[in-house]
Amino acid sequence: MGEVTVRFVGGPAHDLVRTLPADPAGTPPDRWVLRHPDTPPAPGGSGPDHLYQRDRPAGDGHWTMSFVHTYPTGVGQ
Repeated sequence: MGEVTVRFVGGPAHDLVRTLPADPAGTPPDRWVLRHPDTPPAPGGSGPDHLYQRDRPAGDGHWTMSFVHTYPTGVGQ
């Protein structure tokens, strides 16, 4: 399995660029649950999770993942 570079669009992780696993066709997962890396973990290790869905490849060689919604603490896992 390879990797693909993704830019998150909208929501708390707007403009965050990450490498995600790619399928054999080179596309990222349909959906990705992300806990923003700049947010320190809440006591007990849980925090809000943010759902993003695959959008389209951008002209800069990255794919985009668009914000869908935020799950309450720990629900996205």
